[in-house]
Formats: sequence, C-alpha cells, structure tokens
Amino acid sequence: MSESAFARQTTVEADPERPGRYRAVFSGDWNAPFVPQGGLATAVALRAMQTELGASEQRLRSVTTVFASQVQAGLAAIDVTVLRRGRSMSQVLATLRTEGDNAGHTSIAVFGTERPGFEFTDLRPPDVPPPERCPSFRDPLPEGVEQRHFMTYWEQVEGRPALGHAPWDVYEPSTSERAYWYRFDEIPWVDSGVLDPLALVTLCDTMPGAVGERMGPGSPPWVPPSADLTVHVLGDAESEWLLAHNTARFAGDGYASVDMALWDPARGLVAYATQMMFFVFPDGPPTEEQRRPPGS
Repeated sequence: MSESAFARQTTVEADPERPGRYRAVFSGDWNAPFVPQGGLATAVALRAMQTELGASEQRLRSVTTVFASQVQAGLAAIDVTVLRRGRSMSQVLATLRTEGDNAGHTSIAVFGTERPGFEFTDLRPPDVPPPERCPSFRDPLPEGVEQRHFMTYWEQVEGRPALGHAPWDVYEPSTSERAYWYRFDEIPWVDSGVLDPLALVTLCDTMPGAVGERMGPGSPPWVPPSADLTVHVLGDAESEWLLAHNTARFAGDGYASVDMALWDPARGLVAYATQMMFFVFPDGPPTEEQRRPPGS
C-alpha cells in the first residue's frame, strides 16, 4: 500500500488490552466542513473492520453507516465485532466515536470473495468533458463571491465540476443532476496497482450538492449533515480521475434522499451510494416560498 495521505489518515492501531478495540487519530486535514468527513471516518472504521476480520481474500462489498453523533478531530476509538466469519462472505459491525464519547458512527459491512453470478451494468455515465477541460474547485473565486465554509477535505482531493452549476451562477433550476471529477492529491494506490477500495467510500460522501443544484440560486444558507451513508463497492478503480454522477431524488419533511454513481473511465462503474441527509438553516428556517425550487 502506498504511503499516501489517505493511507496515513486511515491507519488504525489495535488496543492490546481490549480485544476488538482499535484507535485512530483524525488530523483535521479531512474536515467537511467542521469535523472529519463522514465518508473518511467510515473508511477508518472499515480499516479496523478489515484488520479484525483478517481475511484479505474477502473484499469490501457494502457498508452502511448511521451517524448518531459527530466524531471530532483527535483521538478516536473503534469497537469492532465480527458478526459472522464465513468462508466466502462475512459481516462485521463497528462503532467509531471520539475518545470518551458514548455515541458516534456505527457501521455494518459485508466482505466477500468472488462468486458465480450474472454480469451487467444497467447505468450509463453522463456525457461530460474530460477533467482537463473542466474548472477546478481550487480556481480563484469570482470577484465579490465569499467562501462561506473552508473545507480542508478539498486540500486532499481536487474536484472539477463537469455537469451542473456553481453556487454563484444565475440559472433556472430544472434538475438535481450534477457530475464532478475527483482526484486525490496523493493517489492511494494499493499493491495490486488499483486505488484503495476504501478511498471510494470517502469520494461517495459528497452528495448534498445535488440539492443545491435543484434549488438554484437565492436559497437561504443551509448545512447538510448526514443521517446515514450506504456504499456498494462494485469494482476496482485504476484511473487517477474518477467521475461522480449525483442526483437528489426527493426532499421533504426536512430531509433529502440523494444518490451517486462513481465511474472509472477505464473500468466502468466502481461504486454506487445512497444517503439520507437533513437540513440545518443557520439563519433560520426557509419561508414557504423558499421551500420549493423556482417555478415548481
């Protein structure tokens, strides 16, 4: 495995005095916006789960995380339970929490070997420009535009919008669909010459922007904490740039359901994710008129 920033941040150490307990230290370099990104924290929990399972022939197939409480930068504890250790498939449970807290992120994951079965992909990637023809998150902001929240996560991962609008664009919203190219500054290669599968999990936890795309300009300021995150890892990725295709299927009652398909230009669909998020409005709840997209 490479000595990438992702590999270093997802390093865990076993507690010699407590079986099934691991510890990790969140540096604060992957915050989104104020605490470590949920997908990155899920990857840390998965690293502990892999270690406890000790079955390298069984790769990650699926993980679901419920975010009961925020995990802060600093020391964290991960308690891992192997629910079932099978010859071809195993299920593992883990709770990651800030050291001393009672609640945190609880994940359940399925690991498995290859099995005989059908093969098809019933999704297609959007037709978008290649990353070298797309703007970068790191480009200077337009004059007069202020950055509301600085996320250290984007110092580790570069994003390039390929489909959709920037927050400062003036447009008539008609869809939640958007697509972004993502690349790690330090590519987390593993020994087999592909990206660390756990790295796909953190890239999938970037879905709330689809709600902003659908609501359009003029929406009141809002923050999108995650209630949960489910990621299905479908294949290996070998390309530095991956394309994240993202939509918001529904918003109501203060929640939104969003999804993402993660594509490798060389290998096709490598991950699919869904998430329930909820809305926090720092300046107060939206008016009745602001609750719906313009023209709806």
